[in-house]
Amino acid sequence: MASPPARLVSAASNVAAKVLHGGVADLRPIPRVVIDKGPNRSVYRMTSVGGATLSGAPILLVPPLAAPALCFDLRRGCSLAEHLVDGGRRTYLVDYGIVAFADRGLGIEHWIEEVLPRAIRKVSADAGGEGVHLVAWCLGGIFALLAAADQQELPVASITTIGAPFDVTAIPLVAPLRPLVEATGGYLLTPIYRLLGGAPSTVVSRVFKATGLHKEITKPLAILSNLDDRDFLAQIEAVDHFMDNMIAYPGRTFGQLYHRFFRANDLVGGSIDLCGRTISLSAVRVPTLVIAGDSDVIAPRRSVERLVALLENAPEVRFELAPGGHLGVLTGRRARATTWRHIDTFLDKQLTSS
Repeated sequence: MASPPARLVSAASNVAAKVLHGGVADLRPIPRVVIDKGPNRSVYRMTSVGGATLSGAPILLVPPLAAPALCFDLRRGCSLAEHLVDGGRRTYLVDYGIVAFADRGLGIEHWIEEVLPRAIRKVSADAGGEGVHLVAWCLGGIFALLAAADQQELPVASITTIGAPFDVTAIPLVAPLRPLVEATGGYLLTPIYRLLGGAPSTVVSRVFKATGLHKEITKPLAILSNLDDRDFLAQIEAVDHFMDNMIAYPGRTFGQLYHRFFRANDLVGGSIDLCGRTISLSAVRVPTLVIAGDSDVIAPRRSVERLVALLENAPEVRFELAPGGHLGVLTGRRARATTWRHIDTFLDKQLTSS
């Protein structure tokens, strides 16, 4: 514990940085180059800041819809992408870009059949034809698994999901709404998202913030109490920056998520019908790491852990519980010693056994 005078000096320095420079967080993205572009798809190869050679099997970071791809590169010192690159791993990122009103007709199948498969194949080709290790957060994990199950010829070597819910009934946050939704035949939100062409980014941001309302309310006090802790202040700034860059959901995709995932809870059984054909998670035949956050209200443990029983044909399924909420389990300050360590251990094992 630092002495009171030292803490006072640190606090003064941090306040000065906020006033004079706009903040203390280093929000510069990890250097990257574009290797592929297409509709709703930009694929980047991350490069080392110091010019060190990156090697090994490629890792593709897969974000969810609505959340910006910077979830994997939140800030310097607390960036999963930076961690992987610093570890010498060949790291890639797929970014869906901005979702516009013109994209309202795009459905889940667009990402499962087109966007992710093309990104995976491009990454594999760029890495000399090697199998790709997918590391995906939230809905990105669901899409990654469905893509791998749907197109088993894809060069996927393993899948890591973080905070990906597979049983909506296990989410206390939405449980009270389900009876109301069913009572209206699912019509409660349908006219709204059809009129708006989806879920606007401002709505997505406010809903995400509402899941951590107690933190939003106590944030000013937390900042004042930790004015001497630069890392704490930097994390808050980075999370605020993340929230300010939320992306809209396309109308048709939002409708499918609402009716199939939320209302029907299709994923709890491990399969989903898309455009007249069934995709079953039992078709996933690659090692899979499943990570849940111990205080995640959007994807609580029971909802995430349900996936373990659904991957009946995967050669290995490993479950880990790590500290943090929905974003925190991916890129919180404690994730550096927990979630990221689980990912490193899992990837090292795959590379050793391959």
